[in-house]
Amino acid sequence: MSHALSVQKLTCRYNGQAILENLSLVAEDNEIICLLGASGCGKTTLLKAIAGLLPQEQGQLHINGHTMVDQDHWVPPEHRNIGMIFQDYALFPHLTVAENIAFGLRDWDKKRAQTKVAEMLALVRLDGLGQRYPHQLSGGQQQRVAIARALACEPDLILLDEPFSNIDTQVRHGLIREIRRIFKAQGVTAIFVTHSREEAFAFADRLAVMHNGVIEQFGTAAELYYQPCSRFVADFLGTGSYLPATIHQDELHTPLGTVVMSQAVTFGQGHQVEWLVRPQNLKLNPEETGRGVILEQQFMGDSCRYTVDYEGHHLIVNTPMILQTGQRVSVELDLFQPCLMAEAS
Repeated sequence: MSHALSVQKLTCRYNGQAILENLSLVAEDNEIICLLGASGCGKTTLLKAIAGLLPQEQGQLHINGHTMVDQDHWVPPEHRNIGMIFQDYALFPHLTVAENIAFGLRDWDKKRAQTKVAEMLALVRLDGLGQRYPHQLSGGQQQRVAIARALACEPDLILLDEPFSNIDTQVRHGLIREIRRIFKAQGVTAIFVTHSREEAFAFADRLAVMHNGVIEQFGTAAELYYQPCSRFVADFLGTGSYLPATIHQDELHTPLGTVVMSQAVTFGQGHQVEWLVRPQNLKLNPEETGRGVILEQQFMGDSCRYTVDYEGHHLIVNTPMILQTGQRVSVELDLFQPCLMAEAS
């Protein structure tokens, strides 16, 4: 069975230094994959390697079962049937919206191209704006033109590099939902790069968290957030509390009490481990004899984030409840499967 995209054991070097090291990634049809990581982790390098804009030292790359790169083949970028959407949209300022969308359709029959442009304008909800120029549009509208231009050529794969970074916060979330709708309606497979976990959570089906040229973990947002494979992935995807704990049979003995584990763990019996607890997995209740004390409060709009001293352990807790610094509280667990990060040092 062929995949929409298959990257196997890819290595790219620059000045003798490995930027990507033995990296593998698979995307299925109509799937949106996010390459997520900090600057310099290799995510844009991977995007460029998929597009054919960077050479690779070794590895294989297939799109819809067709070989783009292996030890005997290298297909140039213009023959890979890939659409690209850049951070600055790369629209032609001297062309109208309709002309921008039609730019890649120059080899098409004129009537067919006009029909495709009209279809794309309707798809991205820019009907009636085909004769405007890019400078007459908002940032969100310009992004939709870039999407329409990429889709008009009917690519096998779309690559997006930081596609939402230039969009105002007020419209970004709506635009993310809209573009996701468009891609799903068109059956598009897309790979996009971002350093924002909020964008990744909202837009992608699966995330590849990258660090130092390798994929640390690949899976759904919920899998990576609640069951990270490393401290790096855990911290990159969000705040959490780390507590010492001990494994005894199917139980985890913690400062917050005993937790029954529903899944097998890789650590041996009696091992000391670090236990990751996300802020929303804890509940606070005001209680004069509570074992926790509020140290800090941070208002976040739809909730408050509290730092709680719980008998010498610092807990991070999100709750809509308004509490005061110095107030005593009890702490309750509201957990999915407990996440054990590593043996404590």
